[in-house]
Amino acid sequence: MKKLFLLLFVLALPLLASAQIRFGVCSYSTLLKSMPEYLMAQRSIDDLRQKYESEMKRSEQEFNAKYEEFLDEQRDLVPAILRKRQTEIQEMMEKNVAFKQEAQRLLKQAETDALTPVKRKLNEAVAKVGAQQGYAFILNTDGDACPYINPEMGEDATEAIRAELNK
Repeated sequence: MKKLFLLLFVLALPLLASAQIRFGVCSYSTLLKSMPEYLMAQRSIDDLRQKYESEMKRSEQEFNAKYEEFLDEQRDLVPAILRKRQTEIQEMMEKNVAFKQEAQRLLKQAETDALTPVKRKLNEAVAKVGAQQGYAFILNTDGDACPYINPEMGEDATEAIRAELNK
Protein backbone atom coordinates (compact mmCIF):
# COMPACT_ATOMS: atom_id res chain seq x y z
CA MET A 1 0.00 0.00 0.00
CA LYS A 2 2.82 2.41 0.88
CA LYS A 3 4.55 1.59 -2.39
CA LEU A 4 1.37 2.41 -4.30
CA PHE A 5 1.09 5.84 -2.62
CA LEU A 6 4.76 6.49 -3.24
CA LEU A 7 4.38 5.53 -6.91
CA LEU A 8 1.31 7.80 -7.30
CA PHE A 9 3.17 10.67 -5.61
CA VAL A 10 6.20 10.27 -7.89
CA LEU A 11 3.93 10.16 -10.96
CA ALA A 12 1.96 13.24 -9.82
CA LEU A 13 5.07 15.29 -9.01
CA PRO A 14 5.66 16.51 -12.60
CA LEU A 15 1.98 17.49 -12.88
CA LEU A 16 2.20 19.54 -9.67
CA ALA A 17 5.40 21.22 -10.81
CA SER A 18 3.89 22.26 -14.13
CA ALA A 19 0.76 23.74 -12.53
CA GLN A 20 1.73 27.28 -11.69
CA ILE A 21 -0.20 29.48 -9.37
CA ARG A 22 -1.10 32.84 -10.89
CA PHE A 23 -1.56 35.83 -8.69
CA GLY A 24 -2.10 39.54 -9.05
CA VAL A 25 -0.51 42.48 -7.33
CA CYS A 26 -1.79 46.00 -6.73
CA SER A 27 -1.26 49.04 -4.56
CA TYR A 28 -4.41 49.18 -2.46
CA SER A 29 -3.78 52.72 -1.22
CA THR A 30 -3.13 54.03 -4.74
CA LEU A 31 -6.38 52.53 -5.97
CA LEU A 32 -8.27 53.78 -2.93
CA LYS A 33 -6.96 57.33 -3.31
CA SER A 34 -7.85 57.39 -7.00
CA MET A 35 -11.54 56.71 -6.31
CA PRO A 36 -13.91 59.71 -6.51
CA GLU A 37 -15.78 58.38 -3.46
CA TYR A 38 -12.54 58.51 -1.48
CA LEU A 39 -11.97 62.14 -2.43
CA MET A 40 -15.52 63.04 -1.40
CA ALA A 41 -15.10 61.22 1.93
CA GLN A 42 -11.80 62.99 2.56
CA ARG A 43 -13.37 66.39 1.83
CA SER A 44 -16.17 65.62 4.27
CA ILE A 45 -13.69 64.54 6.94
CA ASP A 46 -11.52 67.61 6.33
CA ASP A 47 -14.56 69.90 6.71
CA LEU A 48 -15.47 68.23 9.99
CA ARG A 49 -11.86 68.43 11.18
CA GLN A 50 -11.78 72.15 10.38
CA LYS A 51 -14.98 72.75 12.39
CA TYR A 52 -13.56 70.94 15.42
CA GLU A 53 -10.26 72.81 15.14
CA SER A 54 -11.96 76.19 14.98
CA GLU A 55 -14.02 75.33 18.07
CA MET A 56 -10.91 74.17 19.91
CA LYS A 57 -9.12 77.38 18.94
CA ARG A 58 -12.07 79.46 20.18
CA SER A 59 -12.12 77.58 23.49
CA GLU A 60 -8.38 77.98 23.88
CA GLN A 61 -8.59 81.73 23.26
CA GLU A 62 -11.41 82.02 25.76
CA PHE A 63 -9.37 80.09 28.32
CA ASN A 64 -6.27 82.20 27.73
CA ALA A 65 -8.23 85.43 28.14
CA LYS A 66 -9.79 84.22 31.39
CA TYR A 67 -6.43 82.99 32.68
CA GLU A 68 -4.71 86.31 31.88
CA GLU A 69 -7.52 88.17 33.62
CA PHE A 70 -7.08 85.89 36.63
CA LEU A 71 -3.32 86.52 36.71
CA ASP A 72 -3.87 90.28 36.63
CA GLU A 73 -6.46 90.22 39.44
CA GLN A 74 -5.23 87.43 41.71
CA ARG A 75 -3.29 89.72 44.10
CA ASP A 76 -6.39 91.72 44.87
CA LEU A 77 -8.78 88.79 45.40
CA VAL A 78 -9.83 87.51 48.79
CA PRO A 79 -8.95 83.81 49.40
CA ALA A 80 -12.49 82.48 48.85
CA ILE A 81 -12.87 84.27 45.50
CA LEU A 82 -9.33 83.26 44.52
CA ARG A 83 -10.14 79.57 45.11
CA LYS A 84 -13.42 79.94 43.19
CA ARG A 85 -11.65 81.47 40.19
CA GLN A 86 -8.91 78.83 40.31
CA THR A 87 -11.59 76.13 40.31
CA GLU A 88 -13.34 77.79 37.34
CA ILE A 89 -10.09 77.91 35.38
CA GLN A 90 -9.28 74.30 36.26
CA GLU A 91 -12.77 73.16 35.17
CA MET A 92 -12.48 75.13 31.94
CA MET A 93 -9.12 73.53 31.19
CA GLU A 94 -10.48 70.03 31.93
CA LYS A 95 -13.49 70.65 29.66
CA ASN A 96 -11.19 71.80 26.86
CA VAL A 97 -9.03 68.68 27.21
CA ALA A 98 -12.12 66.45 27.29
CA PHE A 99 -13.54 68.17 24.20
CA LYS A 100 -10.25 67.73 22.34
CA GLN A 101 -10.19 64.01 23.15
CA GLU A 102 -13.84 63.58 22.17
CA ALA A 103 -13.27 65.49 18.93
CA GLN A 104 -10.38 63.18 18.04
CA ARG A 105 -12.52 60.13 18.78
CA LEU A 106 -15.43 61.49 16.73
CA LEU A 107 -13.13 62.37 13.81
CA LYS A 108 -11.68 58.87 13.81
CA GLN A 109 -15.18 57.37 13.89
CA ALA A 110 -16.33 59.69 11.08
CA GLU A 111 -13.34 58.65 8.99
CA THR A 112 -14.09 54.97 9.56
CA ASP A 113 -17.77 55.49 8.72
CA ALA A 114 -16.97 57.48 5.58
CA LEU A 115 -14.33 55.08 4.25
CA THR A 116 -16.10 51.78 4.99
CA PRO A 117 -18.34 51.83 1.86
CA VAL A 118 -15.42 53.04 -0.28
CA LYS A 119 -13.19 50.19 0.92
CA ARG A 120 -16.06 47.72 0.47
CA LYS A 121 -16.43 48.82 -3.17
CA LEU A 122 -12.68 48.46 -3.74
CA ASN A 123 -12.63 45.02 -2.10
CA GLU A 124 -15.50 43.90 -4.32
CA ALA A 125 -13.63 45.10 -7.43
CA VAL A 126 -10.46 43.30 -6.30
CA ALA A 127 -12.42 40.09 -5.75
CA LYS A 128 -14.17 40.38 -9.12
CA VAL A 129 -10.91 40.96 -11.02
CA GLY A 130 -9.28 38.11 -9.12
CA ALA A 131 -12.06 35.75 -10.16
CA GLN A 132 -12.11 36.99 -13.77
CA GLN A 133 -8.35 36.69 -14.19
CA GLY A 134 -8.15 33.32 -12.44
CA TYR A 135 -5.78 34.55 -9.73
CA ALA A 136 -5.23 32.46 -6.64
CA PHE A 137 -4.86 35.72 -4.72
CA ILE A 138 -4.04 39.40 -5.16
CA LEU A 139 -1.21 40.84 -3.06
CA ASN A 140 -1.19 44.37 -1.70
CA THR A 141 2.23 45.85 -2.48
CA ASP A 142 1.86 48.84 -0.12
CA GLY A 143 4.49 49.35 2.54
CA ASP A 144 7.14 47.34 0.68
CA ALA A 145 5.34 44.16 1.71
CA CYS A 146 6.58 42.38 -1.42
CA PRO A 147 10.13 43.40 -2.31
CA TYR A 148 10.27 40.86 -5.16
CA ILE A 149 7.53 39.45 -7.35
CA ASN A 150 8.36 36.98 -10.10
CA PRO A 151 6.84 38.51 -13.26
CA GLU A 152 6.25 35.04 -14.72
CA MET A 153 3.87 34.16 -11.89
CA GLY A 154 2.46 37.48 -10.72
CA GLU A 155 0.77 40.14 -12.79
CA ASP A 156 0.05 43.77 -12.00
CA ALA A 157 -3.73 43.86 -11.54
CA THR A 158 -3.94 47.58 -10.75
CA GLU A 159 -5.30 48.71 -14.12
CA ALA A 160 -7.82 45.86 -14.31
CA ILE A 161 -9.09 46.77 -10.85
CA ARG A 162 -9.21 50.48 -11.76
CA ALA A 163 -11.23 49.60 -14.90
CA GLU A 164 -13.62 47.53 -12.76
CA LEU A 165 -14.08 50.44 -10.38
CA ASN A 166 -14.89 52.79 -13.26
CA LYS A 167 -17.68 50.60 -14.62
